Amino acid sequence: MRATPPVSAALSVLLTLAAPATAAGPAEKAHPMAEEQALELAKQAIALRSVDGPGNQTPQVAALFKAALVAGGFADADVTITPVDDTAYLIARWHGSDSALKPLVLSGHMDVVAARPSDWQRDPFTPIVENGYLYGRGATDMKFDAALALASLIELKRQGYRPRRDIIIEFSGDEETRMKTSSIIADQLQHAEMVINIDGGGGAVDEATGKPVYFTWQGAEKTYADFELTVTNPGGHSSAPRKDNAIVQLAQALANIGRYRFTPEVNPVSRSYFEKAAAYEGPAIAAAMRAFAANPADPKAIETLASDPAHVGQIGTTCVATMVSGGHAVNALPQRATANINCRIFPGHKPAEIMAELARVAGDPAVSFKDVTEGSVANDASPVRPDFVKAVEAAMAQVYPGLAVFPAQASGASDSMWFRYHHVPSYGASPVFIKGSDDFSHGLNERVPISNIRPAISYYLLLIPALSK
Repeated sequence: MRATPPVSAALSVLLTLAAPATAAGPAEKAHPMAEEQALELAKQAIALRSVDGPGNQTPQVAALFKAALVAGGFADADVTITPVDDTAYLIARWHGSDSALKPLVLSGHMDVVAARPSDWQRDPFTPIVENGYLYGRGATDMKFDAALALASLIELKRQGYRPRRDIIIEFSGDEETRMKTSSIIADQLQHAEMVINIDGGGGAVDEATGKPVYFTWQGAEKTYADFELTVTNPGGHSSAPRKDNAIVQLAQALANIGRYRFTPEVNPVSRSYFEKAAAYEGPAIAAAMRAFAANPADPKAIETLASDPAHVGQIGTTCVATMVSGGHAVNALPQRATANINCRIFPGHKPAEIMAELARVAGDPAVSFKDVTEGSVANDASPVRPDFVKAVEAAMAQVYPGLAVFPAQASGASDSMWFRYHHVPSYGASPVFIKGSDDFSHGLNERVPISNIRPAISYYLLLIPALSK
């Protein structure tokens, strides 16, 4: 086994200087070897351009992670890398003492969205620590998170921890695009006891003070869907217009859909979020959140939340036109017009149900609908399991005493979708805290406060044993 080098003086200084940004509680402990390894792994992973397409270096990220796990005490045979198209996925197993128990899974991904260096202030694939932040593509989504989880598992091995149930850590290779490897992994691990998705959840930080405000774990997410709308007719010469015009018919259908609002609704996860997160909002939004949690048919609350971009996606299914194409010549009546409607479907509803509702709203039988969704499946909210809730609340209480902890529902999609499809409970529970103004995931100049390193590792060293004993 190759020993991890001791924490450098430079890192100790950086963590000390950065600490006020997300100051942890008095129970926070230093784990110098794990802290050093987390930062170095994150930097090495960011330097690898794991972007879909030619030159994809996701397999090299997998090799980097495997080398760290094997050096940290995992058997080589227990860490597998499987190539898929131009990418790869990794699955590593830490055997527990009771093989009859279902495994605990830690889930993440290694790929990142594309980044054009000429648009960035710093090269996106040259990691740099500056003013307490780690910059680079993947800093927040999600190579930093991956490094924290890996370093924490290795630290548990270093400390001599022995899990009762198997612990599996897995990383998909195309979560940002096709999610083919995400589906494959979930198929293989569909008998897991529980999944902790380190690519979801997280902590909010006060913009003015830099102090942690609350922590949310993700218990549900909306289903992604794309529907293609098509109108066709014979067309003809533009000098002889007819009542039936494919572009006009499609436009009228899109206008009807644009004005439509799906029935607002709540589930146990979103209701709890509205009840508890209201305390951190302004008076108008807070009142609307509480009223909506009590009565999701409250018209005033609906209007207030629907007008707020931060909350419109939380109150029900949303569908929006994202692409349109029509006609074949500037001097001819259109023979064909098409549009794409992108939907984020509230948990508990199937895409076919939503597509049928959209067809009724369009109000024109000449408009045909087709589900053209790729890389997505319907999924329901995960159950609010007491063992998970107790474990995450206890870990947060040790690291951030007195901090509010409550569930949230994501409007976007993650690898949790594939596990929930197999009825495996999956919870986003990343311990990274960040200001809203610092969140540049998928955007320019992505960065994350390195002050997260120490408390995040302390959190994992409490959470993972609590769920694997």
